[in-house]
Amino acid sequence: MLRPWKLHIKLNLNCEKAIYFQIADAIILAIKSGQLEKGQALPGSRQLAEQLTVNRNTVVDALDILLAEGWIISRERKGTYVADVLPIQNERKYKEAASTVKDDKIKSKIIFDDGFPDSKLAPITQLARAYRQIFNRKARWQMMGYASEFGDVDFRKGMIQMINFNRGMNATEKEICITRGSQMAMYLTAQCLFKKGDYVLIENPGYKPAWQAFESAGAALLPVGVDNEGVNTDEVERYLKKYKNIKAIYTTPHHQFPTTVTMSLQRRMQLIALSNKYNFTIIEDDYDNEFHFGHRPILPISSFESAKNFVYIGTLSKIIAPALRIGFLVSNVDFITKVGNLRKIIDVQGDNIMEQAVMQLINDGEVKRHLKRTSALYKVKRDYFETLLQKHLAEKVDVIKPEGGLAFWVVPKMKTDVLKIAQKLKTLGIEIITPDKFSHSTPIHGMRLGYASLSEKQLESGIIALSKLL
Repeated sequence: MLRPWKLHIKLNLNCEKAIYFQIADAIILAIKSGQLEKGQALPGSRQLAEQLTVNRNTVVDALDILLAEGWIISRERKGTYVADVLPIQNERKYKEAASTVKDDKIKSKIIFDDGFPDSKLAPITQLARAYRQIFNRKARWQMMGYASEFGDVDFRKGMIQMINFNRGMNATEKEICITRGSQMAMYLTAQCLFKKGDYVLIENPGYKPAWQAFESAGAALLPVGVDNEGVNTDEVERYLKKYKNIKAIYTTPHHQFPTTVTMSLQRRMQLIALSNKYNFTIIEDDYDNEFHFGHRPILPISSFESAKNFVYIGTLSKIIAPALRIGFLVSNVDFITKVGNLRKIIDVQGDNIMEQAVMQLINDGEVKRHLKRTSALYKVKRDYFETLLQKHLAEKVDVIKPEGGLAFWVVPKMKTDVLKIAQKLKTLGIEIITPDKFSHSTPIHGMRLGYASLSEKQLESGIIALSKLL
């Protein structure tokens, strides 16, 4: 089929709506009106960019949104085509991000969280359908009894298959325990690993809820600095030579929390070597593995054959929805047995039915499709957020565009009282997470700004307000 020679799109450079959203909306309008028919080829990105006199990347961003929302499909080495089956046309999941000036009248709060996904994109309809189908099975009565404290066996097998395939690990269903979210996995790990008098190395800045779990088990915290290669392994070694009871290190190597830095391969190998030499456990929190927008992400530390002592913790909450409390931890059989025995005391089993429903979404390919859609949308939003930071804060902050994750780490160039700025922003209906929320003692000089759960208009309003106060 021949490509249309020209697709008429009018751009308004003075409009609040971003150019790539204007292009995406114009193509959707052309599809709805019948100007573009099902199965019809779209102009190439280069051709469309030349026609509109915009950067080709702008057109690519627009096409990514259309692909994610299901308006068009891509055929390898052939181009993009109008989808044969179009999405529901009376509502766009991403309409908030394309909002116009009318949003100024809305007095909703702007909260820069620590990197939550957009819950409006969650596949709620598909999950509800799978849940109902589980109950309609002939053997549904069997699901109403007690199940394993380690989680539904089929779900464990499915999760292990996903972890082994996507994250390069080599585990079995006996080496995984399903939990109610990653925080429960953290708590169980701490209770089974530490006793009073033990030490645990932590990243500073880092994730305080994990620290609280360790302290509740009696462990004392030893903070280790973080630089552009991740946790400082030289500091780790100095601690190991000084203290005898260091049982573990807690690390977020994929996208360090809160700085978003990816730990270098050299540091990973050094950490594994130190773990094997001094016999301490690497507690690896891989909280947002799926959201990586650059090249193939470095595999987890726990996937290395040389890693002997590890607990690998992950979650499905960020993949599907924060309200879905399904986490997991992977380790050796002996440790998982201890975790299961403790879990049975405080929570006999997980949500067996929900686990089976999620497993059905995985088997049906819905989770994979959802991740493809949301990753494309988050990548576009990340790039847009970077343009806002460069436009309004380039002279005031240092920021590195993260390769993945759903937040930016922003460091003011001048010494700044971020706590006072946060208090002033709050009077404007804008909230940011203050440095004391991820600092061990002295507040770290920086801000973690989550972008995924906010609309484009909210992001811009928040950054303009921040710019005026810095």
